[in-house]
Amino acid sequence: MNRQSIGDSMYRLHCFAQSGNAFKVAFMLRALDVPFDTVHVDFFKGISTDPAWREEHNDMGEVPILEDGALRLTQSGAILTYLAKKHGRFGGATENEQLEVLRWLLFDNHKFTSYFATYRFLKAFGKAAPDPAVMKFLLGRIEGAFNVVDKHLCSREYLVGDSPTIADFSLSGYRFFPVEESGIDVTERWPNIAAWGERLKGIPGWAAPYDVMPGEQLAPRW
Repeated sequence: MNRQSIGDSMYRLHCFAQSGNAFKVAFMLRALDVPFDTVHVDFFKGISTDPAWREEHNDMGEVPILEDGALRLTQSGAILTYLAKKHGRFGGATENEQLEVLRWLLFDNHKFTSYFATYRFLKAFGKAAPDPAVMKFLLGRIEGAFNVVDKHLCSREYLVGDSPTIADFSLSGYRFFPVEESGIDVTERWPNIAAWGERLKGIPGWAAPYDVMPGEQLAPRW
């Protein structure tokens, strides 16, 4: 049964189906087994560029946005950290682990997710065919970041400690979308990342992004 509820939820998650950054938060909420409502942000019709929307929801023009009563949070790393602290789960068992979690969150936002998400967006959803030089540059940066994570996972099941943390939720944000959207076969090129992704699917509450977030799945453009 879907852990999302209608009308009685503790949380409201503003998101859309193609957003891996929003999926990180949806995955976390489902793993916590807490009710939440989703609010569709019609990104592909430009709603997040509308000044009125930005004024009301997020001046950065981005999702995810998490509402917890009167509190509104943006940026997936901040949201995941808030939820881990509030619920006492997935934040790291010790102070050293918590710092290590933060280290991976920063690496993810700066490199691991950043380059991959940009590459995927240009290939799958960009309005014009992507510049080959730009794609070549991004692919090189993806390979460098993914090599770091694949090596790190060669002797461990999760990124930090011996159980899942928000570092795993964060870095897995784009792991579960169809491979044709990026054209990058992670399973073939980075076997330790692939095996880690399969382990994450075993976390209670996991479901594929297009099954838990609102919006229509779109065919890749390029």
